[in-house]
Amino acid sequence: MAIEVFNRYESKYLLTDEQYENFYTDLLKYMELDAYNKKHEFYSISNLYFDTPQDSLIRASLSKPKYKEKLRLRAYGVPEENAKVYLEIKKKVFGLVNKRRTALKLDEAYEFVQTGKAPDLADYMNKQVVEEIKYFLRLYDLEPKVYLAYERKALFDKNSRDLRITFDTNIRSRRYDLKLEQGDYGEPLVKDGRWLMEVKAEKTVPMWLSQLLSEHGLYRTGFSKYGNEYRHLARTTNLNYQTERELLPGTDFNPSIEQEKTITERERVVYA
Repeated sequence: MAIEVFNRYESKYLLTDEQYENFYTDLLKYMELDAYNKKHEFYSISNLYFDTPQDSLIRASLSKPKYKEKLRLRAYGVPEENAKVYLEIKKKVFGLVNKRRTALKLDEAYEFVQTGKAPDLADYMNKQVVEEIKYFLRLYDLEPKVYLAYERKALFDKNSRDLRITFDTNIRSRRYDLKLEQGDYGEPLVKDGRWLMEVKAEKTVPMWLSQLLSEHGLYRTGFSKYGNEYRHLARTTNLNYQTERELLPGTDFNPSIEQEKTITERERVVYA
């Protein structure tokens, strides 16, 4: 059974093609590809994000609160009508990411979010997570807002499954045809030749990884796929959302004042 509850810290990095190739090569000394990537170079992930008609969840998230949450529907590849998908609540509290998800059939997931009524329990569902999502849906009037898809390569530490690093490329989005089964097309969210790397660890990162990041000159950024997509939308429409700060090279990401200071100082990863 797939892991359904995650508690971890996540750090994100934007890499060029050259940085990706060099860093990935060195990572293989310490990490190994996950089972799927050992047979396929990438696997495709598609997501449907839900929000209120006023975009309350993403707007709150972009204000950099100590606590934030969102709901998304995730599939691997383009699902068939009766395929298994994952409905997920993702929360972040003081930097700690908590993700809770349950498997559902695609039509069950759509109806659950639309009506707020939980489906009849089946053996592939996580009962506790279903109840949490049910409560979440009572708090917010949600509708599908944006589709996000990308190709991913994932690695695990050879000595510990607590450390995972993923590389996402060909990140694309759309605000139309908001059904996972309608295909994985969309407009590019990040320019060609850019990779989003995420370091996911339950505790601190190991010394070898801190040193490797430093040697390659890689520094953390606050890039968010949904947040970046919304900033782009706000900047190109009449949405009442300020996006006046300089964008990170190769992206539409617009850092906050605090993040801008971090980027300027080129903050290094703290040694474990």
